[in-house]
Amino acid sequence: MRSASIQPAIITSVVSDSIAEDIGFDPGDRLVSINGEQPRDLIDYRFLCSDEYLTLEVLDSAGEVHTVEIEKDFDEDLGLEFESALFDGLIQCNNGCPFCFIDQQPPGKRDTLYLKDDDYRLSFLYGSYLTLTNLPPAEWERIARLRLSPLYVSVHATEPEVRQRLLKNPRAGLLLEQLRWFQEHRLQIHAQVVVCPGINDGSHLEHTLRDLAQFHIGDTPAVASAAVVPVGLTQFRPGEDELVPVSTAKANEVIEQVKQLQTEFKATVGSTFAWLADEWFLIARQALPPESHYETYPQIGNGVGSIRLFLKQFETAAQTLPDRVTPARHFTWVVGNAVEKAFEPIVERLNQVDGLTVTMAALNSEYWGQSITVTGLLTGYDILGKLKERHLGDGILLPSLMLKRGQHATPEDTFFLDDMALSDLVHQLQCPVWPVDDIAGLLRACVATDINGWQCA
Repeated sequence: MRSASIQPAIITSVVSDSIAEDIGFDPGDRLVSINGEQPRDLIDYRFLCSDEYLTLEVLDSAGEVHTVEIEKDFDEDLGLEFESALFDGLIQCNNGCPFCFIDQQPPGKRDTLYLKDDDYRLSFLYGSYLTLTNLPPAEWERIARLRLSPLYVSVHATEPEVRQRLLKNPRAGLLLEQLRWFQEHRLQIHAQVVVCPGINDGSHLEHTLRDLAQFHIGDTPAVASAAVVPVGLTQFRPGEDELVPVSTAKANEVIEQVKQLQTEFKATVGSTFAWLADEWFLIARQALPPESHYETYPQIGNGVGSIRLFLKQFETAAQTLPDRVTPARHFTWVVGNAVEKAFEPIVERLNQVDGLTVTMAALNSEYWGQSITVTGLLTGYDILGKLKERHLGDGILLPSLMLKRGQHATPEDTFFLDDMALSDLVHQLQCPVWPVDDIAGLLRACVATDINGWQCA
Protein backbone atom coordinates (compact mmCIF):
# COMPACT_ATOMS: atom_id res chain seq x y z
CA MET A 1 0.00 0.00 0.00
CA ARG A 2 1.39 3.40 -0.97
CA SER A 3 1.88 6.23 1.47
CA ALA A 4 1.06 9.68 0.10
CA SER A 5 4.06 11.12 1.94
CA ILE A 6 6.57 8.79 0.25
CA GLN A 7 7.64 9.92 -3.20
CA PRO A 8 9.21 7.62 -5.80
CA ALA A 9 12.99 7.77 -5.41
CA ILE A 10 14.62 9.78 -8.21
CA ILE A 11 17.61 7.98 -9.72
CA THR A 12 20.48 10.39 -10.45
CA SER A 13 23.12 7.97 -11.71
CA VAL A 14 23.69 4.33 -12.57
CA VAL A 15 26.95 2.64 -11.62
CA SER A 16 28.97 1.29 -14.54
CA ASP A 17 28.97 -2.51 -15.01
CA SER A 18 26.17 -2.88 -12.45
CA ILE A 19 22.94 -4.85 -12.52
CA ALA A 20 21.02 -1.62 -13.01
CA GLU A 21 23.11 -0.68 -16.06
CA ASP A 22 22.58 -4.14 -17.58
CA ILE A 23 18.82 -3.81 -17.12
CA GLY A 24 18.78 -0.35 -18.70
CA PHE A 25 18.03 2.05 -15.87
CA ASP A 26 18.61 5.72 -16.74
CA PRO A 27 19.07 8.85 -14.64
CA GLY A 28 15.66 10.42 -14.16
CA ASP A 29 13.88 7.09 -13.69
CA ARG A 30 11.94 6.77 -10.43
CA LEU A 31 11.87 3.72 -8.17
CA VAL A 32 8.31 3.28 -6.88
CA SER A 33 8.41 -0.02 -4.96
CA ILE A 34 10.48 -3.11 -4.17
CA ASN A 35 8.60 -6.38 -3.74
CA GLY A 36 5.42 -4.37 -3.27
CA GLU A 37 6.81 -2.08 -0.57
CA GLN A 38 7.62 1.59 -0.98
CA PRO A 39 11.04 2.41 0.45
CA ARG A 40 10.81 5.56 2.55
CA ASP A 41 14.57 6.14 2.53
CA LEU A 42 17.95 4.68 1.60
CA ILE A 43 17.81 2.44 4.67
CA ASP A 44 14.65 0.72 3.45
CA TYR A 45 16.08 0.53 -0.07
CA ARG A 46 19.21 -1.29 1.09
CA PHE A 47 17.23 -3.63 3.35
CA LEU A 48 14.64 -4.51 0.70
CA CYS A 49 17.28 -4.96 -2.02
CA SER A 50 19.24 -7.48 0.03
CA ASP A 51 16.92 -10.29 -1.16
CA GLU A 52 17.90 -12.55 -4.04
CA TYR A 53 14.62 -12.13 -5.92
CA LEU A 54 13.28 -8.62 -6.50
CA THR A 55 10.27 -7.19 -8.28
CA LEU A 56 10.68 -3.47 -8.89
CA GLU A 57 8.03 -1.02 -9.97
CA VAL A 58 9.72 1.76 -11.93
CA LEU A 59 8.40 4.99 -13.41
CA ASP A 60 10.55 6.09 -16.35
CA SER A 61 11.26 9.68 -17.37
CA ALA A 62 8.44 9.50 -19.96
CA GLY A 63 5.91 8.64 -17.25
CA GLU A 64 5.49 4.96 -18.18
CA VAL A 65 5.34 2.34 -15.40
CA HIS A 66 7.49 -0.80 -15.74
CA THR A 67 7.75 -3.98 -13.69
CA VAL A 68 11.30 -5.30 -13.48
CA GLU A 69 12.13 -8.74 -12.09
CA ILE A 70 15.68 -9.39 -10.88
CA GLU A 71 17.51 -12.47 -9.64
CA LYS A 72 20.86 -11.72 -8.01
CA ASP A 73 23.21 -12.74 -5.23
CA PHE A 74 22.12 -12.00 -1.67
CA ASP A 75 23.22 -8.48 -0.63
CA GLU A 76 24.53 -7.71 -4.14
CA ASP A 77 24.08 -4.00 -4.87
CA LEU A 78 21.93 -2.94 -7.82
CA GLY A 79 24.10 0.07 -8.66
CA LEU A 80 21.50 2.82 -8.31
CA GLU A 81 22.23 6.24 -6.81
CA PHE A 82 19.49 8.65 -5.76
CA GLU A 83 18.82 12.36 -5.57
CA SER A 84 18.29 12.12 -1.81
CA ALA A 85 18.71 9.53 0.91
CA LEU A 86 15.21 10.40 2.13
CA PHE A 87 12.19 9.64 -0.04
CA ASP A 88 9.54 10.86 2.43
CA GLY A 89 11.04 14.19 3.44
CA LEU A 90 13.42 15.46 6.11
CA ILE A 91 12.63 15.26 9.83
CA GLN A 92 13.32 18.86 10.77
CA CYS A 93 14.40 20.37 14.05
CA ASN A 94 12.03 22.33 16.26
CA ASN A 95 14.63 23.34 18.85
CA GLY A 96 15.71 26.92 19.38
CA CYS A 97 19.45 26.49 20.04
CA PRO A 98 20.97 29.99 19.87
CA PHE A 99 24.26 28.56 18.54
CA CYS A 100 22.62 26.66 15.66
CA PHE A 101 24.72 27.32 12.57
CA ILE A 102 21.63 27.27 10.33
CA ASP A 103 20.24 30.28 12.21
CA GLN A 104 23.60 32.07 12.06
CA GLN A 105 23.46 32.55 8.29
CA PRO A 106 22.32 35.64 6.40
CA PRO A 107 18.93 35.58 4.66
CA GLY A 108 18.37 35.33 0.95
CA LYS A 109 20.51 32.32 0.05
CA ARG A 110 19.45 28.98 -1.51
CA ASP A 111 16.68 27.18 0.39
CA THR A 112 18.76 24.12 1.27
CA LEU A 113 21.03 26.23 3.48
CA TYR A 114 18.15 26.80 5.90
CA LEU A 115 16.98 23.20 6.35
CA LYS A 116 17.32 22.30 10.04
CA ASP A 117 18.01 18.59 10.07
CA ASP A 118 17.15 16.52 13.13
CA ASP A 119 16.80 13.24 11.25
CA TYR A 120 18.04 9.99 12.80
CA ARG A 121 18.37 8.42 9.34
CA LEU A 122 20.96 10.95 8.21
CA SER A 123 22.68 10.42 11.54
CA PHE A 124 22.89 6.68 10.91
CA LEU A 125 23.86 6.98 7.24
CA TYR A 126 26.26 9.94 7.34
CA GLY A 127 27.10 10.72 10.96
CA SER A 128 25.18 13.98 11.24
CA TYR A 129 24.08 14.98 14.74
CA LEU A 130 20.54 14.97 16.08
CA THR A 131 19.06 15.88 19.46
CA LEU A 132 16.45 13.08 19.92
CA THR A 133 13.81 15.71 20.78
CA ASN A 134 11.82 15.28 17.54
CA LEU A 135 11.25 11.52 17.42
CA PRO A 136 7.71 10.09 17.77
CA PRO A 137 7.30 6.58 19.25
CA ALA A 138 7.08 4.91 15.82
CA GLU A 139 10.56 6.16 14.91
CA TRP A 140 12.05 4.90 18.18
CA GLU A 141 10.47 1.52 17.38
CA ARG A 142 12.02 1.58 13.89
CA ILE A 143 15.48 2.40 15.28
CA ALA A 144 15.21 -0.64 17.54
CA ARG A 145 13.74 -2.95 14.89
CA LEU A 146 16.34 -2.13 12.24
CA ARG A 147 19.21 -1.87 14.74
CA LEU A 148 20.19 1.60 13.51
CA SER A 149 23.40 2.06 15.45
CA PRO A 150 25.46 4.03 16.13
CA LEU A 151 23.63 7.35 16.04
CA TYR A 152 25.30 10.71 16.68
CA VAL A 153 23.66 12.83 19.37
CA SER A 154 24.08 16.47 20.32
CA VAL A 155 23.99 16.27 24.11
CA HIS A 156 25.44 19.62 25.23
CA ALA A 157 24.34 18.95 28.84
CA THR A 158 22.81 16.10 30.82
CA GLU A 159 21.29 18.28 33.54
CA PRO A 160 17.67 18.72 32.38
CA GLU A 161 17.40 22.42 33.17
CA VAL A 162 20.70 23.24 31.43
CA ARG A 163 19.85 21.25 28.30
CA GLN A 164 16.37 22.79 28.15
CA ARG A 165 17.96 26.22 28.41
CA LEU A 166 20.28 25.46 25.50
CA LEU A 167 17.80 23.70 23.18
CA LYS A 168 14.76 25.80 24.13
CA ASN A 169 12.67 22.62 24.15
CA PRO A 170 11.00 21.03 27.21
CA ARG A 171 11.64 17.54 25.82
CA ALA A 172 15.38 18.21 25.96
CA GLY A 173 15.35 17.24 29.63
CA LEU A 174 14.58 13.59 28.78
CA LEU A 175 18.12 12.80 27.64
CA LEU A 176 19.20 10.46 30.45
CA GLU A 177 15.99 8.48 30.04
CA GLN A 178 16.74 8.20 26.32
CA LEU A 179 20.30 7.03 26.99
CA ARG A 180 18.91 4.30 29.22
CA TRP A 181 16.70 3.27 26.27
CA PHE A 182 19.82 2.87 24.09
CA GLN A 183 21.46 0.87 26.86
CA GLU A 184 18.46 -1.47 27.25
CA HIS A 185 18.32 -2.07 23.49
CA ARG A 186 22.10 -2.56 23.20
CA LEU A 187 22.38 0.28 20.72
CA GLN A 188 25.05 2.96 20.66
CA ILE A 189 25.51 6.68 20.26
CA HIS A 190 28.47 8.99 19.88
CA ALA A 191 27.85 12.16 21.89
CA GLN A 192 28.72 15.77 21.19
CA VAL A 193 28.98 18.60 23.71
CA VAL A 194 29.17 22.11 22.28
CA VAL A 195 30.61 24.23 25.08
CA CYS A 196 29.00 27.64 25.49
CA PRO A 197 30.99 29.68 28.04
CA GLY A 198 28.91 30.67 31.06
CA ILE A 199 26.14 28.17 30.31
CA ASN A 200 27.31 24.55 30.12
CA ASP A 201 31.01 24.86 30.94
CA GLY A 202 32.83 24.46 34.28
CA SER A 203 30.97 22.24 36.74
CA HIS A 204 28.20 21.62 34.19
CA LEU A 205 30.69 20.23 31.67
CA GLU A 206 32.19 17.93 34.31
CA HIS A 207 28.70 16.78 35.33
CA THR A 208 27.81 16.03 31.69
CA LEU A 209 30.96 14.05 30.92
CA ARG A 210 30.70 12.02 34.12
CA ASP A 211 27.05 11.22 33.37
CA LEU A 212 27.92 10.12 29.85
CA ALA A 213 30.82 7.99 31.06
CA GLN A 214 28.37 6.03 33.22
CA PHE A 215 26.96 4.65 29.96
CA HIS A 216 30.37 3.58 28.65
CA ILE A 217 30.20 0.08 30.10
CA GLY A 218 29.80 -3.46 28.79
CA ASP A 219 30.56 -5.02 25.42
CA THR A 220 28.25 -2.56 23.65
CA PRO A 221 28.47 0.71 25.60
CA ALA A 222 25.43 2.91 25.02
CA VAL A 223 27.70 5.96 24.80
CA ALA A 224 30.72 4.91 22.73
CA SER A 225 32.48 8.28 22.94
CA ALA A 226 31.97 11.98 23.63
CA ALA A 227 33.43 14.98 21.81
CA VAL A 228 33.86 18.38 23.41
CA VAL A 229 33.58 21.16 20.82
CA PRO A 230 33.89 24.95 21.20
CA VAL A 231 30.82 26.97 20.21
CA GLY A 232 31.15 28.62 16.82
CA LEU A 233 29.57 32.05 16.38
CA THR A 234 29.08 34.22 13.30
CA GLN A 235 28.31 37.89 12.80
CA PHE A 236 24.87 36.97 11.42
CA ARG A 237 23.60 35.61 14.74
CA PRO A 238 20.10 37.05 15.14
CA GLY A 239 19.15 39.31 18.03
CA GLU A 240 20.56 39.37 21.53
CA ASP A 241 21.50 36.17 23.34
CA GLU A 242 23.72 35.00 26.13
CA LEU A 243 26.44 33.48 23.98
CA VAL A 244 30.06 34.62 24.07
CA PRO A 245 32.93 33.29 21.94
CA VAL A 246 35.58 30.98 23.33
CA SER A 247 38.67 32.96 24.34
CA THR A 248 42.23 31.71 24.52
CA ALA A 249 41.99 31.67 28.32
CA LYS A 250 38.73 29.69 28.23
CA ALA A 251 40.23 27.21 25.76
CA ASN A 252 43.19 26.58 28.07
CA GLU A 253 40.81 26.15 30.99
CA VAL A 254 38.65 23.59 29.17
CA ILE A 255 41.69 21.67 27.95
CA GLU A 256 43.05 21.34 31.47
CA GLN A 257 39.66 20.34 32.86
CA VAL A 258 39.01 17.67 30.23
CA LYS A 259 42.56 16.31 30.40
CA GLN A 260 42.07 15.56 34.10
CA LEU A 261 38.82 13.73 33.32
CA GLN A 262 40.50 11.83 30.47
CA THR A 263 43.08 10.47 32.90
CA GLU A 264 40.30 9.39 35.25
CA PHE A 265 38.24 7.78 32.48
CA LYS A 266 41.27 5.93 31.15
CA ALA A 267 41.63 4.30 34.56
CA THR A 268 37.93 3.63 35.20
CA VAL A 269 36.40 2.77 31.78
CA GLY A 270 39.56 1.87 29.85
CA SER A 271 39.32 4.67 27.30
CA THR A 272 40.02 8.38 27.06
CA PHE A 273 36.29 8.47 26.19
CA ALA A 274 35.89 12.29 26.23
CA TRP A 275 37.75 13.91 23.37
CA LEU A 276 38.72 17.52 22.73
CA ALA A 277 38.20 18.85 19.20
CA ASP A 278 41.37 20.10 17.54
CA GLU A 279 39.96 23.64 17.62
CA TRP A 280 40.54 23.87 21.37
CA PHE A 281 44.29 23.51 20.92
CA LEU A 282 44.35 25.94 18.02
CA ILE A 283 42.44 28.59 20.00
CA ALA A 284 44.59 27.93 23.07
CA ARG A 285 47.76 28.12 20.96
CA GLN A 286 48.83 24.75 22.32
CA ALA A 287 50.48 21.84 20.53
CA LEU A 288 48.15 19.05 19.43
CA PRO A 289 48.27 15.75 21.31
CA PRO A 290 50.43 13.00 19.76
CA GLU A 291 48.92 10.47 17.38
CA SER A 292 48.90 7.77 20.08
CA HIS A 293 46.39 9.83 22.07
CA TYR A 294 43.49 9.29 19.67
CA GLU A 295 43.02 5.50 19.99
CA THR A 296 40.74 4.53 17.04
CA TYR A 297 39.74 8.13 16.17
CA PRO A 298 36.11 7.59 17.29
CA GLN A 299 35.25 11.28 16.89
CA ILE A 300 37.11 12.10 13.68
CA GLY A 301 33.92 13.57 12.18
CA ASN A 302 33.90 16.16 14.95
CA GLY A 303 37.43 17.31 14.17
CA VAL A 304 38.97 15.26 16.98
CA GLY A 305 42.39 14.22 15.73
CA SER A 306 41.64 15.15 12.13
CA ILE A 307 44.82 17.23 11.82
CA ARG A 308 47.00 14.45 13.26
CA LEU A 309 45.39 11.88 10.99
CA PHE A 310 45.82 14.15 7.96
CA LEU A 311 49.52 14.62 8.76
CA LYS A 312 49.99 10.87 9.24
CA GLN A 313 48.24 10.06 5.96
CA PHE A 314 50.28 12.69 4.15
CA GLU A 315 53.54 11.31 5.53
CA THR A 316 52.65 7.90 4.12
CA ALA A 317 51.41 9.20 0.77
CA ALA A 318 54.38 11.56 0.35
CA GLN A 319 56.66 8.54 -0.05
CA THR A 320 55.27 8.22 -3.58
CA LEU A 321 56.15 11.80 -4.57
CA PRO A 322 58.58 12.03 -7.48
CA ASP A 323 61.92 13.82 -7.23
CA ARG A 324 60.86 16.32 -9.88
CA VAL A 325 57.93 17.32 -12.06
CA THR A 326 57.76 18.72 -15.56
CA PRO A 327 56.64 21.15 -16.60
CA ALA A 328 57.35 23.23 -13.52
CA ARG A 329 54.23 24.49 -11.78
CA HIS A 330 53.22 26.81 -8.94
CA PHE A 331 49.99 26.31 -6.96
CA THR A 332 48.21 28.25 -4.23
CA TRP A 333 46.73 25.93 -1.59
CA VAL A 334 43.77 27.52 0.24
CA VAL A 335 43.16 26.46 3.87
CA GLY A 336 41.62 27.97 6.99
CA ASN A 337 44.11 29.85 9.12
CA ALA A 338 43.29 27.54 12.04
CA VAL A 339 45.55 24.88 10.47
CA GLU A 340 48.29 27.16 9.16
CA LYS A 341 51.03 26.12 11.59
CA ALA A 342 50.03 22.46 11.55
CA PHE A 343 50.21 22.25 7.75
CA GLU A 344 53.53 24.04 7.28
CA PRO A 345 55.43 20.70 7.21
CA ILE A 346 53.23 19.56 4.32
CA VAL A 347 54.12 22.62 2.25
CA GLU A 348 57.80 22.19 3.06
CA ARG A 349 57.72 18.58 1.87
CA LEU A 350 55.84 19.39 -1.35
CA ASN A 351 58.33 22.12 -2.16
CA GLN A 352 61.17 19.61 -1.97
CA VAL A 353 59.96 18.26 -5.31
CA ASP A 354 62.05 19.90 -8.02
CA GLY A 355 59.79 21.98 -10.27
CA LEU A 356 56.91 22.17 -7.76
CA THR A 357 56.09 25.28 -5.75
CA VAL A 358 53.14 25.32 -3.36
CA THR A 359 52.20 28.49 -1.51
CA MET A 360 49.77 28.18 1.37
CA ALA A 361 47.01 30.80 1.58
CA ALA A 362 45.80 30.46 5.18
CA LEU A 363 42.64 32.57 5.43
CA ASN A 364 40.22 33.65 8.10
CA SER A 365 36.57 34.29 7.28
CA GLU A 366 35.53 37.92 7.01
CA TYR A 367 32.17 36.64 5.78
CA TRP A 368 31.37 34.93 9.09
CA GLY A 369 33.26 37.54 11.12
CA GLN A 370 35.80 35.06 12.52
CA SER A 371 39.45 35.73 13.30
CA ILE A 372 40.26 31.99 13.38
CA THR A 373 38.53 29.80 10.80
CA VAL A 374 38.54 26.10 9.99
CA THR A 375 38.92 25.24 6.33
CA GLY A 376 35.37 23.96 5.81
CA LEU A 377 33.83 27.35 6.70
CA LEU A 378 35.73 29.44 4.15
CA THR A 379 33.40 30.98 1.58
CA GLY A 380 33.76 32.22 -1.97
CA TYR A 381 33.55 35.78 -0.61
CA ASP A 382 36.55 35.13 1.66
CA ILE A 383 38.66 33.54 -1.05
CA LEU A 384 37.87 36.19 -3.64
CA GLY A 385 38.51 39.05 -1.23
CA LYS A 386 41.82 37.66 0.00
CA LEU A 387 43.23 36.32 -3.27
CA LYS A 388 42.08 38.66 -6.03
CA GLU A 389 45.22 40.80 -5.76
CA ARG A 390 47.64 37.90 -5.27
CA HIS A 391 49.80 36.09 -7.77
CA LEU A 392 48.22 32.64 -7.71
CA GLY A 393 50.60 30.78 -10.01
CA ASP A 394 49.17 28.08 -12.26
CA GLY A 395 46.07 27.52 -10.18
CA ILE A 396 44.38 27.09 -6.82
CA LEU A 397 44.19 23.86 -4.82
CA LEU A 398 40.81 24.05 -3.09
CA PRO A 399 39.74 21.53 -0.39
CA SER A 400 36.36 20.25 -1.55
CA LEU A 401 34.94 20.23 1.99
CA MET A 402 34.25 23.93 1.39
CA LEU A 403 31.90 23.00 -1.44
CA LYS A 404 28.44 21.62 -1.96
CA ARG A 405 28.48 19.78 -5.26
CA GLY A 406 25.42 19.43 -7.42
CA GLN A 407 24.26 16.44 -9.41
CA HIS A 408 26.72 16.94 -12.27
CA ALA A 409 29.69 18.27 -10.24
CA THR A 410 30.39 21.14 -12.62
CA PRO A 411 31.60 24.58 -11.48
CA GLU A 412 28.13 25.95 -12.24
CA ASP A 413 26.34 23.61 -9.82
CA THR A 414 29.05 23.63 -7.14
CA PHE A 415 28.58 26.22 -4.37
CA PHE A 416 30.30 27.62 -1.31
CA LEU A 417 28.47 28.19 1.98
CA ASP A 418 27.77 31.80 1.00
CA ASP A 419 25.96 30.58 -2.14
CA MET A 420 28.71 31.73 -4.52
CA ALA A 421 29.09 29.32 -7.41
CA LEU A 422 32.58 27.95 -7.97
CA SER A 423 32.29 29.09 -11.59
CA ASP A 424 31.91 32.70 -10.40
CA LEU A 425 35.07 32.45 -8.31
CA VAL A 426 37.01 30.91 -11.20
CA HIS A 427 35.81 33.64 -13.55
CA GLN A 428 36.57 36.53 -11.22
CA LEU A 429 40.02 35.27 -10.26
CA GLN A 430 40.79 34.30 -13.88
CA CYS A 431 42.63 31.30 -12.50
CA PRO A 432 42.10 27.52 -12.76
CA VAL A 433 40.87 25.73 -9.64
CA TRP A 434 41.43 22.12 -8.55
CA PRO A 435 38.92 20.90 -5.94
CA VAL A 436 40.81 18.23 -3.96
CA ASP A 437 38.89 15.67 -1.93
CA ASP A 438 41.73 14.21 0.12
CA ILE A 439 45.50 13.76 0.33
CA ALA A 440 45.56 11.54 -2.74
CA GLY A 441 43.74 14.26 -4.67
CA LEU A 442 46.13 16.90 -3.37
CA LEU A 443 49.17 14.95 -4.53
CA ARG A 444 47.61 14.10 -7.90
CA ALA A 445 46.92 17.76 -8.56
CA CYS A 446 50.49 18.69 -7.62
CA VAL A 447 52.32 16.16 -9.78
CA ALA A 448 49.93 15.31 -12.63
CA THR A 449 51.26 15.59 -16.17
CA ASP A 450 48.05 17.32 -17.24
CA ILE A 451 47.74 20.35 -14.98
CA ASN A 452 44.51 21.81 -16.34
CA GLY A 453 41.98 22.51 -13.58
CA TRP A 454 38.48 23.98 -13.83
CA GLN A 455 39.07 26.96 -16.08
CA CYS A 456 37.41 30.34 -16.28
CA ALA A 457 34.85 30.80 -19.00
